[in-house]
Amino acid sequence: MTSPNLGAPPPGSETLRKPLAAPQAPPPADAEAARRALVTLRDEVAKAVVGQDAAVSGLVVALLCRGHALLEGVPGVAKTLLVRTLAAALSLDTKRLQFTPDLMPGDVTGSLVYDSRTSEFTFREGPVFTNLLLADEINRTPPKTQAALLEVMEERQVTVEGVPRPLPAPFAVLATQNPIEHEGTYPLPEAQLDRFLIKVTLPLPPRDDEVRILAHHAGGFDPGNLAAAGVSPVAGPADLAAARAAVSRVQIHPEVLAYIVDLARATRAAPSVQLGVSPRGATALLATTRAWAWLSGRTYATPDDVKALARATLRHRISLRPEAEQDGVTADTVLDQVLAVVPVPR
Repeated sequence: MTSPNLGAPPPGSETLRKPLAAPQAPPPADAEAARRALVTLRDEVAKAVVGQDAAVSGLVVALLCRGHALLEGVPGVAKTLLVRTLAAALSLDTKRLQFTPDLMPGDVTGSLVYDSRTSEFTFREGPVFTNLLLADEINRTPPKTQAALLEVMEERQVTVEGVPRPLPAPFAVLATQNPIEHEGTYPLPEAQLDRFLIKVTLPLPPRDDEVRILAHHAGGFDPGNLAAAGVSPVAGPADLAAARAAVSRVQIHPEVLAYIVDLARATRAAPSVQLGVSPRGATALLATTRAWAWLSGRTYATPDDVKALARATLRHRISLRPEAEQDGVTADTVLDQVLAVVPVPR
């Protein structure tokens, strides 16, 4: 699968010449079958979405880590289509929620409804009671409604009138958002952003991919009918369960753990950064590193796995100083600098 870092390793980065841990025994057959099924997802999604292999890889990594994913890009780069196609390629219950300025918290989580026949209040489930929630344009709704997802994403439950109601398992939020510079958007609070395991940015496609997109539509492709495009389920809950168990067995050398910590600490010391990566962010990078190593067919993680997932896992956990933003500095700029200067274990 394609690395979700959406770019080549930064200048000065080095490739590990040999593994820091010897490969272990081959994984169980069910885990290997699950890996093949999840790798096949990329080809299945490509039937409807052109040129977004890196984004697909990032979403698969998030699912393997029981995490949530945020996709950012300008309107028209197939963010929603990508999530819908991924959901169609998985045998999981899926619901879509369009976030709008007038959306209320109860529209997201559900609410108590008075039943005149029984003279009692009953709970009516909201769209979060599903396996994959497509939160479309999540930053077009005010912070009050965005906050409705805080408990959902962290605790995987909804509490109404003091009664917790667990969500189905597995559960993940796959959210899309437009860049915050666009009109009618509300920046996600830091607490909300921190609940997303990864943030994948979808750039405008290169010319060749754009020609392929138009040829796809000229051939009769209908984004509203994915079944007609040949998209069908290739993996399901059993595959995810076997894969997650296998990922938890991926070995990671103490030197690689120290490398992750050094990267996180380096972001905090960067002069253009107001708030760097927290220990929770370092833990998230550990999780995505192990998932990427397993998807790559290994039972041990290397520094290259860390570098491959560093941008997608950490970019939304960095707050820049206002003067740095005015100078055009981005979180990816900071991460490129950090990856270039922090020594790579050999």
